Amino acid sequence: MNQRTLSMQLAAGALALASTLAVGQDYQAVRDRIEGLTGPETEIAIAESAIPGVLQVRLGGDIVYMSEDGRYLMQGRLLDLETRLDLTNVAKTEIRKELVQSIASEQLIRFGPEKPDYELLVFTDVDCGYCRRLHQQIDEYSEAGIRINYLAFPRAGVGSETFRKMDAVWCAEDQHAAMDEAKTGGSPSAEACESPVAEQYRLGQALGVTGTPALLTMDGDLIPGYVPADDLRGRLEQLSAQRDAD
Repeated sequence: MNQRTLSMQLAAGALALASTLAVGQDYQAVRDRIEGLTGPETEIAIAESAIPGVLQVRLGGDIVYMSEDGRYLMQGRLLDLETRLDLTNVAKTEIRKELVQSIASEQLIRFGPEKPDYELLVFTDVDCGYCRRLHQQIDEYSEAGIRINYLAFPRAGVGSETFRKMDAVWCAEDQHAAMDEAKTGGSPSAEACESPVAEQYRLGQALGVTGTPALLTMDGDLIPGYVPADDLRGRLEQLSAQRDAD
């Protein structure tokens, strides 16, 4: 797998998604209006929504809705009461799936079976209580056929003490031992390296992560918060069955 940074991968994924969603139309008036509000650096993708005259607009990792003339902007969830689908979540799931596929596997810290039934990306903070609880039960997740792939999400932000600890974990020669130490209240030390912690934190923000642990399936489904192993296995089976039915 190539060694591009996550930020470069995110940009490529956003451009690919934008070209898919544009459906041959430029919506330039709407795009100009949005850029006037957010600035040109924000990734924008525009598509028709399920409501005539209303466009679905991706702003980075978020979804909003806008009238075709660019006058009205609406935030919130769009629900189809006939199918009972949360159309906003469907759109966000597709964004997350695109971004998930861009993550370099060598930047993950993996715990679990070599041939799991299910894999999860888990945004974690070593000082988060429920993150520590999840890690204490890592063997239970493994026994349930679930592999945990950790990404860093220091909630206090880049440059914080938690960020420093997580940098040390990702730079450690034995990342598993360093993660175990950090998750039990220790402060691992390691040589400085070009760690992916800052980029993974920004990736989490782009994916809509606001707290930890945040569990993300490889298909882009976001499961916020700690879920015990048996319950998580059941939820993953349910998501898989729903996807097969669709």
